Amino acid sequence: MKVDASVAANMRRIGSDAQRLESVGFDGLRLAELNHDPFMPLAIAAEHTQTIELVTSVAVAFSRNPMSMAIQAHDLNAFSNGRLVLGLGSQVKPHIERRFSMPWHKAAAQMREFIGAMNAIFDCWYDGSRLEFVGEYYQHTLMPSTFTPENRDAPRPRIVLSATGPLMTKVAAQVANGMIMHPFSSEKYMREVTLPAIVDGLSETGRTLQDFDLDYAPMIATGTTDAAIERAIEVVRDRIAFYGCTVAYKPVLDIHGWGALQDELIALNRQHRTRDMAALISDEILETIAIVGAPEQVIDTMKERFGGLIDRTGFGLADLADDELGVLLERLRS
Repeated sequence: MKVDASVAANMRRIGSDAQRLESVGFDGLRLAELNHDPFMPLAIAAEHTQTIELVTSVAVAFSRNPMSMAIQAHDLNAFSNGRLVLGLGSQVKPHIERRFSMPWHKAAAQMREFIGAMNAIFDCWYDGSRLEFVGEYYQHTLMPSTFTPENRDAPRPRIVLSATGPLMTKVAAQVANGMIMHPFSSEKYMREVTLPAIVDGLSETGRTLQDFDLDYAPMIATGTTDAAIERAIEVVRDRIAFYGCTVAYKPVLDIHGWGALQDELIALNRQHRTRDMAALISDEILETIAIVGAPEQVIDTMKERFGGLIDRTGFGLADLADDELGVLLERLRS
């Protein structure tokens, strides 16, 4: 199992942060696209490291087009000697249309085409195939040699797709190299909904789970003192309540019989009553979706729930010394 550390998109600090995290023993750096582009900071991290992988978790696909994403992915992957793991996500319709002013179609079908187009572009660049991708949403049929990247010594970038629902999960299995499971998941949902959808999609391409990387970093509430754990619990309650408002994530609540909770959360969210929203997240919900406890307990619970199931995860604790953190990483991998 590979273990990643989350990093902030601070371009003045990420070089030194990346060096330290590589020396501690992390396998990858995760950087989400929130209020900054993830590619520029990860390029700086690449320059200051040798082996640690660079994971966009996630970059917003529909804010770009397949060609622009392929260029960014290729450049960072080539510069880092093949260390990029390109994590893609769709975002949601209001953000794509109103924040990015980009078109939103049928999300799963659009994503299947988006990654299919990227793969066609990579086939052209890395294998010399003629670029002839004509889909419903994307068409790429022109690639003069002048515009073909020349630095193609590294393997082509790996693409993993963030997904929660069965449709997008099946898309990941059909066209991507792996899948990032949303932290708003549970072991029951993963085993009863996510895995069957993945197996179904993989079967259509002649692949098995051994050919596919599963990435899941659960929400964690931990700390080195009881007070720190309690503070972390409150943060995670807020996060679960926030995700619980999203209609696309309702199946996770439904499988546990908590579907009606979403209506209550949405009503409170419209009134900006975030404290009341968090109060609705019971200990049962908290400990089903998240993992709570001292660091060693968290590690043991992660292994119990997901050992043999996932290939990649995330873990970190800011108030631990590097040598202590390194020991925990080895405990998680063992």
